[in-house]
Amino acid sequence: MNTIKRGLLTAVFAVGLTASAAHATTLKYAFQGTLNQLDPYSLNETFTLSALGNVYEGLTRRNENLEIEPSLAESWEVVEPTRWRFHLRHGVKFHNGNDFTAEDVAFSVMRLHGEGSDLKTRVGTDVKVEIVDDYTVDFVLPDANPILNYEWDTFYIMDKEWTEANDAVAITSASDTTANYAALHANGTGPFKVVSHEPGVKTVYEKNEAWWDESHSNLDRVEFTPIGSDATRVAALLSGELDMAYPIPVQDIKRVEQNATTSVMTGPELRTIFLGMDQMRDELLHSDVKGKNPFKDVRVRKAFYQAIDMEGIKRKIMRNLSEPAALMISPFLFSRSAEFERYPYDPEAAKALMADAGYGDGFSVGMDCPNDRYVNDEQICQAVASMLARIGVKIDLNAQPKAKYFAKVLASGGYDTSFYLLGWTPSSFDSWNIFSNIEGCRDEQGNGAPFNLGGYCNPKVDELSKQILKENDQTKRDDLIAQVYTITHEDVSHIPLHQQGLAWGVAQGIELAQRADNQFLFRFVTKN
Repeated sequence: MNTIKRGLLTAVFAVGLTASAAHATTLKYAFQGTLNQLDPYSLNETFTLSALGNVYEGLTRRNENLEIEPSLAESWEVVEPTRWRFHLRHGVKFHNGNDFTAEDVAFSVMRLHGEGSDLKTRVGTDVKVEIVDDYTVDFVLPDANPILNYEWDTFYIMDKEWTEANDAVAITSASDTTANYAALHANGTGPFKVVSHEPGVKTVYEKNEAWWDESHSNLDRVEFTPIGSDATRVAALLSGELDMAYPIPVQDIKRVEQNATTSVMTGPELRTIFLGMDQMRDELLHSDVKGKNPFKDVRVRKAFYQAIDMEGIKRKIMRNLSEPAALMISPFLFSRSAEFERYPYDPEAAKALMADAGYGDGFSVGMDCPNDRYVNDEQICQAVASMLARIGVKIDLNAQPKAKYFAKVLASGGYDTSFYLLGWTPSSFDSWNIFSNIEGCRDEQGNGAPFNLGGYCNPKVDELSKQILKENDQTKRDDLIAQVYTITHEDVSHIPLHQQGLAWGVAQGIELAQRADNQFLFRFVTKN
């Protein structure tokens, strides 16, 4: 993986005197979206995984600079090209007092692959887990894989005994409205415990005094409240009701900065916001075009792409806190990103493409969009709808809170979408993650690339992706990656929009680490 400059990955913000760890204190924070389920395998979404990452832990973790370091595994080694051995940490306790052992690791891998899991790609289904002893586990692979553990910091280990005792082996999916015990309660090994959880309302954490690691945080209690209204969230920060709030709307950054007791941390985020189109069904679910699917025609997909004015979105909606994207990955994560350019904004060329494809009079199509997940997500969708109207496309916008949105568009909801907005940060910070999750072929059940909501498929991409996973030579690997991006760019598999920027509001006396993956982890926070 490419080396990412330290300054781009983390920003540390401090106001006032250094906080003393001896002072017990409470942190109150808000995010625009809700924390509904506590099951760590229900939803592969950054905020949910971040919130649960304070409670659960993986075999590995990432530090302030996103560098991989040991966690529940003290060390690991590649015994053979297809066998990785993990030496587990002794003396670790789950929050209920149960011992952490190799049985929990094997159980977690099994559960990860269960029906309803949204994180199946963290460990391949063809990977075998062998318990060597209570504190040694082998992962046996079908082929060499140099990045096996790159995204394991959010593959959280669960307590086998606790999960089975509470009849919670089955996973509550993002679309399931009947929550089981693990969806409403948590039992991890991490630095904080969940002491109360009202789904979508409030979650309270308390410090885990028995945590195996040395804490750099002085927090004894954390209270999370979702506040969907931008104005209400900002007002609560300015009034002192909150110690931290995110995201801060770009239009409010100046006001928060000018307030005497608050400031805003800004920085680059590795997430790419993009549009996807149903290219699998023979007829779109939500369109007035009957008997065929216009998105199967690359000319239509390219017309949509060229009808969108990304510089206008950057300037008017994002207030310049974004960077238009040519690829589905941040340029910080692929060394050859500069070789690729966006298709130019050209409404006339878009109209010509639509006419050439037989849709000169346009058509209508439904568009799914979250309204509390990404920065200005609903406003972006509204702008896209307005731009597409200029080429005769009528958008029926369905903007919903993220819980309803994900329940509809993900595999658990039957991929019920024709046109949608989504954001993606490759958890491995590597292009293969994007190819295996978004660009690869899939079936109707999601086997293959599970987050390829539109069902784009080019067998050559799958073939190259397999080679990329096994390739150790970085130059050869980058050549293969560039080939995939060339194919998907020419196919207009998706429409990359931009990498959004981070904007976190913090109160005076707060010191924390702002990671470029947008994860907010309490172990990096102090308050005085």
